[in-house]
Amino acid sequence: MKFIIQKDYLVRSVQDVMKAISSRTTIPILTGIKIVAHEEGVTLTGSDSDISIESFIPTEENGKSVVDIERAGSIVLQAKYFSEIVKKLPKDTVEIEVENHFMTKIKSGKAEFNLNGLDAQEYPLLPQIEDQNVFQLPTDLLKHMIRQTVFAVSTSETRPILTGVNWKVYNSELICIATDSHRLALRKAKIAAGKLAADFQANVVIPGKSLNELSKILDESEEMVDIVITDYQVLFRTKHLLFFTRLLEGNYPDTSRLIPDNSKTDIMVNTKEFLQAIDRASLLARDGRNNVVKLSTLANNMIEISSNSPEIGKVVEEIQCESIEGEELKISFSAKYMMDALKVLESTEIRTSFTGAMRPFLIRTSNDDSIVQLILPVRTY
Repeated sequence: MKFIIQKDYLVRSVQDVMKAISSRTTIPILTGIKIVAHEEGVTLTGSDSDISIESFIPTEENGKSVVDIERAGSIVLQAKYFSEIVKKLPKDTVEIEVENHFMTKIKSGKAEFNLNGLDAQEYPLLPQIEDQNVFQLPTDLLKHMIRQTVFAVSTSETRPILTGVNWKVYNSELICIATDSHRLALRKAKIAAGKLAADFQANVVIPGKSLNELSKILDESEEMVDIVITDYQVLFRTKHLLFFTRLLEGNYPDTSRLIPDNSKTDIMVNTKEFLQAIDRASLLARDGRNNVVKLSTLANNMIEISSNSPEIGKVVEEIQCESIEGEELKISFSAKYMMDALKVLESTEIRTSFTGAMRPFLIRTSNDDSIVQLILPVRTY
């Protein structure tokens, strides 16, 4: 194998596939990056058996030559060393040549590295997924949907199913739900049917870790991502990238019962002012148990945000709301959960609906029901 490649393309591809490589794998060859050179270009693959990422670099893009293939072939190189070498090479082009016994020469300018490679035939094959049912989402929308839900997955392994995000496809709509049993994030969006059977439905759980890595790789564009869900895996496919992740096994709890359909108190408030007040109140609550702040409604559309740590001190702040409807309310909740929820709601105003001091409450944007955040209050007495 021998080819010459533009360094910036190689660096970007290596960074993408590195997100799937773990040093803790039980299969030694998976600590490497598989490189395959063929007529159309160069394909790089990284995998840790949970996530697999394949990145393709075409021989030319937008009329510009990117890769010059002299001899087709394949090799697996140690990811840790190869990724560092590629980043630090001096020139804009890189020559990679595999010689006898998988010895691989990497040249750029006057710098030359020789790395011991492994036989690419030994590398596990990527899953073959049939495109029976494909749906599509714009890349930027997919990134937003991940960001607005994945923060609410559980970090505890006691209930592994809650470390994932529940994806449901039904009636040309994708619903993403994450919960750690103290809070819940829900986001809905219409999907474009690439090749979907009319009655296609899916209900799967994708590991939060996989979605985080996918989100880092995707760029903010309106290009469509193909999504293929099977029984054990899901594939995300863009122009030059394949991202496979295994699914979590088990049944996700039915969260629809958690979401109240009526409310006793509704507050409309400026998102930024509310977020900053919670942030300030949490300064004194940080060491306390659960980082708790209190919210009380006052007269004249005012609310009071307060926090009290007996050994540190207390903080009280009043905020003017757009409107308060319904009963008087005193409620306590985790400042961290509230701030996490407010940060992903892209709106200048939010509507918070309460059904009592000990019932879950909902946070939504003022004009959009496609995104819902739910938080369980904290008992402070």
